[in-house]
Amino acid sequence: MDDKPLISLVTGGARSGKSRFGESLLTAEKLKILYIATAKVYDREMEDRVKKHRKQRPAFWHTIEEYRQFEKVLPDWKNKVDGVLLDCITLMVTQLMLDKCSESWDKISSEALDEIEKGVQQEIDELLETLKFLGLPAVIITNEVGLGIVPGDKMSRDFRDIAGRMNQRIASFADAVYFVVSGIPVRIK
Repeated sequence: MDDKPLISLVTGGARSGKSRFGESLLTAEKLKILYIATAKVYDREMEDRVKKHRKQRPAFWHTIEEYRQFEKVLPDWKNKVDGVLLDCITLMVTQLMLDKCSESWDKISSEALDEIEKGVQQEIDELLETLKFLGLPAVIITNEVGLGIVPGDKMSRDFRDIAGRMNQRIASFADAVYFVVSGIPVRIK
């Protein structure tokens, strides 16, 4: 395995330490990093989480808050930073799913769900191609969504399925994949 992978995927459960580990993959050399935050702040809890994440990042990192159309945003950073960290895919998938749903999720047709997933996959593919074009070390953070019980509601099950398939897609594209458990990373690819 290559010691310095170009694109790394870091996955694990909630509060497993995956973001901290992902950041450590890029901070060892004091690189100028473009941090892509995919979260949208809807409530006080998310606002507090965002503040905590901001505090733990180095001050010299650049941050953009975006979850789509990376092919339009990222090329401008090619010669301005030394690496990219995206945190996280599962929030990105959530936002994209919500953007595309114009009806009650419980009433969504299988055809509409297929179209939503195609749109999410297109955004993921464009992200990966853009990262490849940049040619910079990149770390992508995501939650492992398949280790728990089957969710009780339709939207959560659909999210788990779509996010799981997107994680598989990214993992197959990535040069390295890490699984983080209780703050301990294990390289699995």
